[in-house]
Amino acid sequence: MNEPEVDYGHAPLRRAERMAALLELLTADRTLAVAEVAQRFGVSASTLRRDLQLLQEQKLLERTHGGAVATRAEHELPVRYRTNQQREQKVAIAKIAVARVPLGAVVGLTGGTTTSEVARQLAVRDQLTVVTNALNIAAELSIRPKVKVVVPGGVARPQSYELVGVWGAQVLRGLNISVAIVGVDGIDADGGLTTHDEVEALTNFALIERAQKVYVVADGSKLGRVQLARIAGVDAITEVITDATADPGAIARLRAAGVTVTIASSPTRL
Repeated sequence: MNEPEVDYGHAPLRRAERMAALLELLTADRTLAVAEVAQRFGVSASTLRRDLQLLQEQKLLERTHGGAVATRAEHELPVRYRTNQQREQKVAIAKIAVARVPLGAVVGLTGGTTTSEVARQLAVRDQLTVVTNALNIAAELSIRPKVKVVVPGGVARPQSYELVGVWGAQVLRGLNISVAIVGVDGIDADGGLTTHDEVEALTNFALIERAQKVYVVADGSKLGRVQLARIAGVDAITEVITDATADPGAIARLRAAGVTVTIASSPTRL
């Protein structure tokens, strides 16, 4: 079995962590066996079957006799299952992105796990204005007394916790944004910035259109991918910040298209 390099440790995983790990295994191997994975995770087979049932109800996998297989179509994983994926890389990417934000800037943030990490690191700033359509980011920053949070409105997407649609886009078109930090589901020299949802793409484009500088934060798994809905072409962005797991060919194609690509280094483990 060709397994992803994930350290599950010795203690049983919490349910959200366990379900995220199940999806990672399926992404790598396309199939899994209940008995084997239950022993690996330190839980009972009945517990694991309940996890698989819930994931099947969300159309994230298909149950089989004694296990599960990955769905044929590529689905967008909900944010709650992506939070701990490539965690160290996202922290390193966020540090570079935060360093690009001038003091007193108006910062636009789209939804996503990497932009959520950017928000956590920005939270220590003084007199900061953040424009975001991500409900989780807005909730986290709104308790910070020195951060002004502007939420443009719209219809909530449960997969990304973002408010999307024409209402939010109309509000965004009336704002002036110094720096936009954008998360994507795919970025490619030809395909541009892409996401799974066409309405989200329109909302994020409205944010990009109003920004003086646009930084795309994307872990290595996103480079070279093209998803359903195009947000913008690569000519709309100032810089892509990624990590060392990105495909060198995808990086080279972006640079050949005139895009500045910065590779973040994950902290060295002792």
